[in-house]
Amino acid sequence: MIASSLLVSLYKSLLVGTFLLSFSEPAFAFLPQASLDRTVSIVLSSSSSSSSNENNQVGRRDALQFVASTAALGLNLALTTTAVHAEGSPSTTSKVVVAGATGQTGRRILERLASIGSLEVVGGVRNVDKATASLGESSVVIRGAMVQSVPDSVDEIATSLMGAESLIIATGFIPGSPLKMKSAAHEVDNLGTIKLIDAAKKTGTVKKIVMVSSILTNGRNWGQEKSPGFIITNAFGSVLDEKLVAEQYLKASGMNYSIIRPGGLKSKPPTGALQISSEDTLNSGEISRDLVADVCVASLTDPKANNKVLEIIEDEGVPPKVFNGMNM
Repeated sequence: MIASSLLVSLYKSLLVGTFLLSFSEPAFAFLPQASLDRTVSIVLSSSSSSSSNENNQVGRRDALQFVASTAALGLNLALTTTAVHAEGSPSTTSKVVVAGATGQTGRRILERLASIGSLEVVGGVRNVDKATASLGESSVVIRGAMVQSVPDSVDEIATSLMGAESLIIATGFIPGSPLKMKSAAHEVDNLGTIKLIDAAKKTGTVKKIVMVSSILTNGRNWGQEKSPGFIITNAFGSVLDEKLVAEQYLKASGMNYSIIRPGGLKSKPPTGALQISSEDTLNSGEISRDLVADVCVASLTDPKANNKVLEIIEDEGVPPKVFNGMNM
């Protein structure tokens, strides 16, 4: 087997940033880690496997084959080094808003977007002070950052989103007091997300919404209600049930969407290849937040991700671990 680090090195030697997406097979994403010197604005937002079969397993040898000859695999590529545009074509001044930009995943998404030229990046946050501190400590360079308080109403959120072509929703409640978890999950993962969707639709300019959700969100409806991963994760304020309401709302909104359902989130760099599966297929597994951010950014422009639910984990070459979506 070829090590993941070697694949990344091969990729860098080609000087190409690509996103590969197939819904019948796993996919691999390799994005350049360019120095980040874009201006990032901060806006206060109100948004407070089943066992994989052999056909869904692609080894690192297949990934190497992709690097050597993408044509042989019959795959379509979408370059990520151009400016992000809702319709998949380059734009000179595109604007993307990331809701939940101070979260561990949201921050990574922001960093990747900030490295793309000719792109206006807006970080939507609930707490301006936290955003200023945490983003100031990250690798994103904030120059002349705009800090704007957006009250808790759909109309005013829509005003703050005006002009944006894309919205990435990376919000999620953080477990705290056991007595308040259910209400917190309901407020953030359900109502808060729905407000963002309504506001985006109201702008008339937002054409694509990418939402970070979780595997097993729809677990009750495909026989996973008693699986360890569902039980463990949903014990935190019924968060999977709340996310499902928001997912269904987005699907019915009429907006172009991509729903990204990662497995258990890891803050460490990826150690395995990215595996992308179709809706309601994964009940276990983990994934680096870096890969989640890569998929979110690529989904903005890859037409194969339009109006799709993508479930993603890392292929470690061993059986996936029991899913715990609240692993921060």
